[in-house]
Amino acid sequence: MAAPKSRSTSRQPGRGSSRRSARPSSRLGDLERAVMEVLWSPPDDKAWTVREVHAQLAETRDIAYTTVMTVLDRLAKKAVVHQERDGRAYLYRAAASRGTMTADLMRETLSDFGRDSRESALVAFVEDASADDIAALKQALADLTGPDS
Repeated sequence: MAAPKSRSTSRQPGRGSSRRSARPSSRLGDLERAVMEVLWSPPDDKAWTVREVHAQLAETRDIAYTTVMTVLDRLAKKAVVHQERDGRAYLYRAAASRGTMTADLMRETLSDFGRDSRESALVAFVEDASADDIAALKQALADLTGPDS
């Protein structure tokens, strides 16, 4: 039996979008975040059907199948998920990892402020960071700058 045809129908923002919104927006509502948590759960890069996402969410909340379908469709329109046709159903995957989306949100938030405000925000963030977070930041900076810096 032949495998079902799969055609990518990833959605991109409309023509009236600004340049900044051409990349996926990381600002998500509570239900959108819950859906993304399912899409990010193992195995990595799994394509999920609406039914599978609904089943996962229904374990912890009372939610209609059609609500999950609407949320996934909206996430596809925001380019936060990739939507592809598989026979009569759609399959969904996260367009970016959780880490990438978090970094995008941080960059997006910082870009809304002037240079002085951005520096102040970064200092405030680091001041409130845990020892583990600071160690991770130091390691990331060392990896970026290399041994010669």
